[in-house]
Amino acid sequence: MKSTQFLTLVILVLVLNSCKDNKIRTLKTLAISEPETEVLAPKTILSKEFNDYWYNGEAEITSYKLEQARYGEIRDGKAVLVFVTEDFLPKIQVKADNYSKKNTPILKLNATKNFNTGIYPYSIMQSTFYPVSNNKHAIKISASIQEWCGHVYTQLNNRAEFEIMSHSYFQSEADQSFKLEKNWTENELWVKLRVDPKSLPVGSIKIIPSLEFLRLRHQPAKAFNADASLKNDVYTLFYPELNRTLKINFNPNFPFDILGWEEITPSGFGASTKTLTTKATKLESIKSAYWSKNNNTDEGLRETLKLQ
Repeated sequence: MKSTQFLTLVILVLVLNSCKDNKIRTLKTLAISEPETEVLAPKTILSKEFNDYWYNGEAEITSYKLEQARYGEIRDGKAVLVFVTEDFLPKIQVKADNYSKKNTPILKLNATKNFNTGIYPYSIMQSTFYPVSNNKHAIKISASIQEWCGHVYTQLNNRAEFEIMSHSYFQSEADQSFKLEKNWTENELWVKLRVDPKSLPVGSIKIIPSLEFLRLRHQPAKAFNADASLKNDVYTLFYPELNRTLKINFNPNFPFDILGWEEITPSGFGASTKTLTTKATKLESIKSAYWSKNNNTDEGLRETLKLQ
């Protein structure tokens, strides 16, 4: 009798462990499923010039004088674009701690804005992780906005489809999670420009506006029709449905640095029908391993960038 009970117990333990292992494998599979292979264009062959500039252990940091439209008025502030190369894990879509041939080389853009609206400040940051192969959509895009009323966060992950996760303190925009068909994203084009401006899409396209714009204007995250053009050193996007124009001015010669931008939109405040223009004008640019410049004595670099 005891032998039968013991055998039954052993079988039960094995079954439970088997179920547990299957469950763990299922969860892991769901969490790190392989992104769908996509090829938008032939792979860009990176030049020695590109490698020497972007793979020298430093980031490119550029500051801008910002004139930001918000609540029907123009606000003075500062913007910063930080470009740096990284190794990215394509499955879980985060920066790799260690080098591996399986990692995806990306050019990352951290774009920040800081300005005041009356008594309270705004802080905006967008991050875009774009493969330097230049033949796929951005692997990941995120945006956060903080101000005294609260903060919002949106993240796009590029897997079989675009997976969107969004959080907000507004009731109508609270916690959301949904998927979108893949299209161009405005965020990725800023980085694509730095790899090869001639590869930017032109003509009639469908494109998801920047996550910053969508959150500030409480617009749905979806692709809109747009007209795109590239003339000399200006890349322009016009969204008819949104009555919005974005112009990015850049150096036509390598490293194709961004000299400034304009965003022309309806006021978006009250019943006003007037348009306002957000402008950013380049101040200074440096190359620096900024992650190691965290002592008080390094604050002089902020003076160099005219951020003080």
